[in-house]
Formats: sequence, structure tokens, C-alpha cells
Amino acid sequence: MAPAPEAQRGIPPLPFASPPGHDPALQDFLEQASSRLCAWMASAGQRPPLPGLSLMPAVEPAQGAQPADQLLADLQLVMDGAYNPGHPGALAHLDPPALGASIVAELVCAGLNNNLLAEELSPTLTRLERSLMAWLAERLGLPPGSGGVPASGGTLSNLMALVTARRSRNLAACSEAVVLASADAHVSLAKSLAVMGLPAEALQQVPVDATGAMDSAHLERQLQRLAQRGIPVIAVVATAGTTVRGAVDPLPAIATLCRRHGVWLHVDGAIGAVFALSDAHRSRVPGLGQADSLTVNPQKLLGITKTSSLLLLAEPRLLETAFGTGLPYMEPSWGGGHGGEQGIQGTRPAEVLKLWLGLRQLGLDGIEALLDGAVARRRALQELLAAIPGLRLVGGPLHLLAFTPEHGDAAAAERWSLAARQRLLEHDLMLSRPLYRGRHHLKAVLGNPHTGSAELERLAALVAATLPATP
Repeated sequence: MAPAPEAQRGIPPLPFASPPGHDPALQDFLEQASSRLCAWMASAGQRPPLPGLSLMPAVEPAQGAQPADQLLADLQLVMDGAYNPGHPGALAHLDPPALGASIVAELVCAGLNNNLLAEELSPTLTRLERSLMAWLAERLGLPPGSGGVPASGGTLSNLMALVTARRSRNLAACSEAVVLASADAHVSLAKSLAVMGLPAEALQQVPVDATGAMDSAHLERQLQRLAQRGIPVIAVVATAGTTVRGAVDPLPAIATLCRRHGVWLHVDGAIGAVFALSDAHRSRVPGLGQADSLTVNPQKLLGITKTSSLLLLAEPRLLETAFGTGLPYMEPSWGGGHGGEQGIQGTRPAEVLKLWLGLRQLGLDGIEALLDGAVARRRALQELLAAIPGLRLVGGPLHLLAFTPEHGDAAAAERWSLAARQRLLEHDLMLSRPLYRGRHHLKAVLGNPHTGSAELERLAALVAATLPATP
């Protein structure tokens, strides 16, 4: 694209934008790529959610540089075989269509190529990240002075929370310490404990009630038994939005127990915490602000491009206490600590940019409208499915709904789920097939703003047709 510097004229020009002036080849390349992406998004309704064929371009680099038209053709192959979250029937997972401003910010983030490792590598973006984390923390109910750090996914946010809790309790060298979480908590907690060098039994499960929420009375008994046996607790992990049904644990009651026992409370709000951004929906996740730490994933409902996860803390200084090692190869921080000392990740892209710009594009009214729509779709589908005899529904206050035949054993439920999912896919409706409480279910995630009543009615009719005759 740009001509090579004078000292490098002995080799072919390298494809970097030239600092002295405008690079028309780069602009043309970006415009053509953007045009292809816009065309792909515009045709989302004409392609199924799950592509029928995945074609692979050449993987290895050729000896020589490839021209722009070849690179774009290769990109097109990848796009043609990609999952299609913009289709109205894409209801399988927590992966909504991408928000326009978030896409733009992702592009600008890549072009800036700043590094949140240290302030001098990202002076404005570091300040923006710090300020936005503080605003989000307080908006979600955490006390003044709260803050946090973005992370590449909710698993990493949960891991950093547990490491911070462990170190803040001086339990880093204690191999007997445990973590308590509900039986429906996310699998990332088991991964986190494995990374922390703890045995699998260090994750102690607390039973859930009929709504899928943690049984706080049982939690209290477990905390009492552990205290009597002298077994330290790293943290209690409550969930605001479980993976299959979107249940919310009783956060205020759990917070009271944690304060009484002097235990760290982490809330995995990867699915549900964003509901507290809206005054109208905050009551769906009451008590978030009583957490010591909180995981939030704006990517799961607000359309912020992946990855967009946050770890927020009531005392953000504890992040540097847990992860600070010093960065002797960097100039000292001048504004509150280097980003590379605020968590596990050192080098980090400016993921905050797409979150900041996306939230500003939506505004508080737009966020509330997204949440309104998601809850309304869940209610509508729940009403349609509840009218079908022989179907058992499990849900919660958010935008997830799972269901399975009421009759038959686990093997019959598995056969039904396979056949029903395939039947739905044939009609461009994609649901997931989780195993929950020993039975396969179909699960609908109702966060896709393109899904309308026609898709929901067709889904219910197809499900009804797949059910075995009621005995």
C-alpha cells in the first residue's frame, strides 16, 4: 500500500499506512471490506443462522504478498461460512447481532493499536477506561469509588475475581480453602479453581430451589459447618442469570450471610447484570451493589462486539494488590496505575472503546428498549409454549427460556431434543440443546432484536408438532 521508507527500498513495499500522507490503497481496502461486511449483514435474513457449508480459504501464507482482491475473496469465504447472529431465528445462544457503533469502534481500536498495558501506550484510552468502569460500577449499584477492568470474556473476569478474593483474605497459600456456588453456577468457576491450583472438590455446590435460585438457608448451614471445621472460604459466588434458565440467586439474603461470616461475595452477572443499567429492570437483579466483585458481559445482550466482559469491584485498589508486580520497563504511572497491573492480562487492546461508543449510541433509553424487547419476547414465547400440553418449562426473570417433554425418561428427552432441534433448523430457527438436571432441553435466548412474533409463533407450532402423544 504505502511506499517503503528510503532505507528499505531494497525489499518490496510493506503494507503499512505511510505516516507522511494519505494512503488511498488502504482506504480503498477498508471501504471494500466494509462494503462486503455490510452486504453480509444486510443479507442475514436470506441465510440460515447456521450455515450449511463451511468453506476454508488457504491457511498458510504464500511466498509472496497477496493482493487486496485475493485477500477480500478469502475473507468472503470465511464470512459465507460464519454463524449468522442477525437472522431472526438465531435464538440458540447469548450472541446478539453487533451494534453499529461497536463495529466502528472495533475498527478504530485496531487502527490505533494502543496497548492498555501502560499509560504512555494509551494515554487517553486509559483515562477513558478508568472513568467508564467507575461510571458503570456506580450505575450498577456499587458504592462511590468503585471501578474495575475489562477482560477477554466472563471466564477471565470470574478467575480474576476469585484470585483477588483469595489474596485479599491472605489465603493464597491455603490449599484447603473452598468456594461456594449454586449447583447451576457457570462452568468457568471450576476452570478458575483448576488454574488457581485447587482440587475439584474445593468448589462446593449449594442446592437450588424450584426457581433455579440458590437456596440461601442451605448456604447458611454450609457456611456454619465450614466455620465449625475451620475451613476457610475464599468466596461465595452468586449468579445473576444462570446459563440455562436465567435464574437469579437471592442476592440480598446472600450478601447478608457473607457479611455475617466475613466472606467475600462475588456475583457472576455475565448474563443478567446489564438489567441493572435500566431503572425499569433493576428489580430483576436486586442487590448487585452489595457484592465485593461483579462480572458483567455487555456482549451477551447489548450487542457490544466480542469480547466485552468487565470485572467491577467495590475496592478496585485490590486488583493491583492481587496482580501488581511492577513494570520496570515502563515510565511510572501518572494517573492511578498501569492497566497491566490491574489484572491477569498485560497487553490488552482498547476494548473499552467499543463499549463506550456502543453505550453512547444506545443511550439509556436505547438500553432500556433492548431490555424491554428481550423480556417481552421471553414472555410471549413462554405464553405460547405454556399452552402446549406435555411440555415442561423452566425460566426466570430475564430473557432465557428452556423446555423439555414432561413425560418420558432421560433417553426419550434426548431423542426428542435431537429431532426437534433438527426440525427447527429446517425452518431457520436455531435453539440450543443443553443438558439440565439430567434431561436434555431446548433453550431459547430471546435477546435478538430482529426476532418477531411470526418467528415465535412458528417456533411454538413446530415444537408442538414434535412432542410425543400425552399418555
